Order: sequence, then C-alpha cells, then structure tokens
Amino acid sequence: MTIELNATHDPAAMSWVESANGDTDFPLQNLPFGVFCTAAASPRGGVALGDSIIDLAALAATDLLGEAALDAAKAGSHDTLLPLLAAAPAAVSALRAEIFALFREDRAHRAVLEPVLVPIDDVELLMPLKPPAFTDFCTSYDHIARMGGGGVPKLAALSLPVAYNGRASSVRASGAPVIRPMGQFETPPASGIVQWGPEPMLDFELEFGAWLRGGNPIGTPVNVAEAEALLFGCCLVNDWSARGIQFFEMILGPHLGKSFLTTISPWIVTMEALAPFRATARGRPEGEPAVPAYLLDAADRSHGAVAVTLTADLATAAGAHKRIVETELADLYWTLAQMAAHQASNGAPLEAGDLIATGTVSGAADTARACLAEITMRGGSPITLPDGSTRTMLEDGDTLTLRGRAHAEGFRPIGFGDCAGTILPARAGTETHA
Repeated sequence: MTIELNATHDPAAMSWVESANGDTDFPLQNLPFGVFCTAAASPRGGVALGDSIIDLAALAATDLLGEAALDAAKAGSHDTLLPLLAAAPAAVSALRAEIFALFREDRAHRAVLEPVLVPIDDVELLMPLKPPAFTDFCTSYDHIARMGGGGVPKLAALSLPVAYNGRASSVRASGAPVIRPMGQFETPPASGIVQWGPEPMLDFELEFGAWLRGGNPIGTPVNVAEAEALLFGCCLVNDWSARGIQFFEMILGPHLGKSFLTTISPWIVTMEALAPFRATARGRPEGEPAVPAYLLDAADRSHGAVAVTLTADLATAAGAHKRIVETELADLYWTLAQMAAHQASNGAPLEAGDLIATGTVSGAADTARACLAEITMRGGSPITLPDGSTRTMLEDGDTLTLRGRAHAEGFRPIGFGDCAGTILPARAGTETHA
C-alpha cells in the first residue's frame, strides 16, 4: 500500500498553535498519536501539536468531526491506542486530515478548539499501548560486521532479517528508570570465572520501531506489499543491552541480557505522516546474496526505506554532555516491510499492536556507531566527555537520550519526541560462585 502525498504534507502550512510553527518535532504536518494523563484526569489518547496535546475525547465532543474521523477519534481516546490501530486505515487518515484542517492558521472554530489543547508540560506521557509481542531485528550491515569481528556479516544476516522475540512485558515509555540488571557474566571477560552481580557493561542500542495493525491468521504468510499495509506508525527504540550477561548466555540467543528493559518514545508517528520521507532501499552489490523472492518487491525497493537522522546524547550526573551518535535510518540492510513480512513468513500471526524494532542502526562512519560496544570497540577505546571523564560503558547516573528527525528536500521535518532513560543502581548485592 503506497500512501499518496496530500494536503497534510504541505510544507507551507502553518498552525494557529504558534509553537507548532517553530523548531519542533510536532509541526502541523506530523500529528502523532499518544496516551497521556494529567493530575485532574485519567489516561486518554491525544495528538501532539507543538508544545500542546489535542485531547481526542474533548475533540470528539466538539461535534466538528465527520463520521469517519469521529469514529477514529473515539477509538483513540482510550487509555490505550490499541482500538485505533485496529480501526479502518481510511478513518485514521480522515481524522488526521480533519485535525490538520481544524488547526491550520486562519481557520474557524478556534474558540471552540482552544479548550481541547493541553500543555505537554502539564502531562505525563504514557505507553501508547502494551504490545502483545515485541521482535528485535538486527538489520544493520555495519553493526553486524563490527560486532562479529570479521568485517563481513555471516551469510544468514545477508539472506534474511535476523531477529529474536523479545520480552514485551518490559517495554516502557521514555523516562522510565533503567535499573542496572543483575545476572551471570565472566569477569574478567573470557576468564572462565563466573560471577553473579550487577551488569558491568551496560550499553544502549539506538533503534527504530514500527507498530503493526492486525494481520494474518496463523499459518498464512504475508508478502511485502501486505506487510507495508500493516505498518501503522513508528517510534524510537532503545533496546538496552547488558553486554556481560548477553555475551555469556549467547548459546540460543539473547535472553536476560536484553529482556530487562526496552525504552520507546511515547508518540506513534503514522506512516502517512512519514510518506514524504520514504527513500530508496539499500541495494545488493556484487558479491552479496540477492534479496530472496518472498522479500522482493519493486515498490519496497523504490521507497521502502525512511530518511530519518537518528542521534544519541550522553549526559552524566555531574552535568557533562556529549552527542555520541549521528546515523541514518535509510542505510539499513532491510526495510520495515521486509522485517514484518519475514516475521510472518513461517505463518506466525501478526497482531494489532505488535512492535518490531530494527536493531542497532549503525552506519559505516565512525560517528554512526550506534552503541557503546561499537563506539569504544568493546571497551578498548574509551570516549572522553567535555569534563575530562571517560566512558567505555554506561555508569549509574548517566542519562542516554535518543532523538530522530525525518527529512526530505522540500518538506517540513518531523520528529518523534525524546526516548530517554537514566541509569539507576542494581537492586541486589553480588556473589561469586564456582
């Protein structure tokens, strides 16, 4: 399903909500969905616009929406966006178009609409929904090549979007504390001495996520075009990594080293909002395996990627701050639709609210190494912060913040909001055992 450009993508459109017209993740051309609460009211759905949130329940009560848009507004007004993801795509698109028209500058009904706006600073942003399943892929050629140590990814990573099924119960919205996990690891590494204790090599992974609509019955695969139609919208993802635990347990794949916490940005930026930023997917040069037939689609090849600049900033408890990553989402080896199609290729059902993530979005440049294991070459080359302190891995008190901006010439950039977490000490002691 190709989403055509429409009036909501007009880069010249301005809003009577002044904060939406400046340097913001949430201009009128974005209108992402999320869930929020205030001290005076229970959690409910809303749409970000500048430094405000459009309360969908309050908007639905104004009697300004058409029938399809009203249905979508009601679906999005609950304490979970799951009903919105299950709504008809045309209704969600109608809601976005009518919000765009209502909040565009010099439009009528401003007096009626001002009361439906809630300042973002006055709310707590919550999980948009609880994902029934979470799959973390590994789709960066450069990340796999560096972490594998051989310079070239293994054949499987070049032939399919490799992944593991993560722990959906530990996905949390930006701002959730990052409690250093406990586990088993070798210390020193490769020493044969196993210790149970606080993770000594806590890392981040700058990733990108997609929320899915409901899909296929069990036993029925989907093709890439069908998978594209199941993409509802996107968010930022930090799939935190306990490297010591992860390296020690990696026989069947990631388990406790990855399942302790996954942080997401709380807003879902729709695929319709991202339509101007679709880009050509990465090709396969001579010497690399061709894309297998079940993942090959001409439309996906021409615009399956998304042009988003992703960054990671590290701040210490002492106040030192440094941008440590800047990378491009469009450089990934596989597209979001290919990931979703592969997930269902064996007949595994995709359900409304499923969350898939790209894995570490690393590029070829040194500045595009999207985790500390790559940046510091597994601890052998520490980074130096402005105050002279150094890091090989994250320390207690550190805050890691991911951001992203979709970009394309001639269009207004849009963002995803912060995806941040602060490291807190582990909640148990240490114990060495044979």
